[in-house]
Order: sequence, then structure tokens, then C-alpha cells
Amino acid sequence: MLYIILPTYNEKENIRDLLAAIFSLPIADLKVVVIDDNSPDGTAEIVKQMQAQYNLDLIERPSKLGLGSAYVMGFKKALAEGAKFIMEMDADFSHQPSDIPRLLAAVERGVDLAIGSRRVRGGKIIGWNWWRLFMSWGAMTFSRLVLGLKTKDVTAGFRCYRREVLEQIPLSELKSNGYSFQEEMLFLVEKLGAKIQEVPVVFNDRQKGKSKLSKKDIIDFFLIVFKLRWKYAKRNN
Repeated sequence: MLYIILPTYNEKENIRDLLAAIFSLPIADLKVVVIDDNSPDGTAEIVKQMQAQYNLDLIERPSKLGLGSAYVMGFKKALAEGAKFIMEMDADFSHQPSDIPRLLAAVERGVDLAIGSRRVRGGKIIGWNWWRLFMSWGAMTFSRLVLGLKTKDVTAGFRCYRREVLEQIPLSELKSNGYSFQEEMLFLVEKLGAKIQEVPVVFNDRQKGKSKLSKKDIIDFFLIVFKLRWKYAKRNN
């Protein structure tokens, strides 16, 4: 069974259409878990309305507790309920529901982690200005060099895990909680020697709602790089 984990905060303009698009896919065993951080725009209320129609769970949290902790909560729930494959994606249509079967097919063929990648042939980003493209390239290049990552799109948030690889990750010990969560997870998965495939996708910048990326997220990204490098350098000495 495939579980899709969707963290949300103020996604009222997107969530109804997104869920309808996901559940229209030809996937027999599918469940979506929405983890909402007390969105003041009423995102959770829309999800509740749709629960009677779809195989859909909602976890409501009391405040904005962070992307990383939302994914950890979703991963743990999926594993506890017997999910075979666990997918994560954004709720703003930057990740296209039509690409879900392609990522799922990769793990069904034996890959441990399939990543919807913007940085391989066939992948691209639409809607970012030159500065954001430059900053993204710089951050990825820096982290790949410092941590020795082989994956090209280290910050991609469109991923499908095989349950066996998630079971080997100490989810309760993860340090990052913002967008650096993706980088930390990837680092740990690569350390396991897991088989990773980057599936090319077109990333569209959100059309509705506001970006959640903050200066704190950017700072945390670089801090996590140094913390991981230091931690594993000490362990190997």
C-alpha cells in the first residue's frame, strides 16, 4: 500500500484540487495523510469535508511545528499501519500528482528511494528568478561537496521510500526540522548504501498561496551540513 504524507500550512487554495487529483490516479491501494499545523485559513476543515469521499487521514497539530517533525510523524504512522511504500510531497502543486506513478514504479522495481529530481536530464524548474536558481545551485553544490552526496537534487521534497529503508533510519533522532530535513534524510539513506534513483520531474513554482521558505530555513540548511559533517567525521576517527 502507498501512503502519501502531505504537511500543510495555509493551503486552502490548493488542497481540495490536489487531493482530487491524487485520488484520481490509477493506484489501487492508496492512503493520504494530511498533517496540518493549525492553518488559520481553514485548510483542515476542507480536508475533513473530503474524508467521507477518500481514504484520507488528518492529523491536526496545535501550532506551526515544522516540516521535518510533520514528516517524521507521517512516516511513523505509515510504518505502524503497514505501508509498503511511503511518499512525501508538497501541497502546493509544485510537485505534479501525475508524476506519482513514475516514482512509485521505480520503488516497485526495487529502488529503495525514488526522488523527483529537478537536476537530472529531463528535469527542470519553472517560475524561479535567477537569484533563487543561483542560491539553490549554490546550496546543493556546497552540501554535495561537504557531505560527499552522490544525489544531484539533495533538497528535493518529492520522494518515495521503500518501507525497509525508512525502518533503518532513526527517525526520532533527526535534528533538522525545516527544509534541511530533506538533506539530512538523504545523507542517512546514502550512508546505508541504499539504491537511489532520480526520476526527472518538472517543478512548477506555486501559483496560489505564499512560499514558506524563510531566512531561518536557509541558515538551518547550512548548519545541518556542518553538523552532519562534524558528527560523522568524529565517528570515523
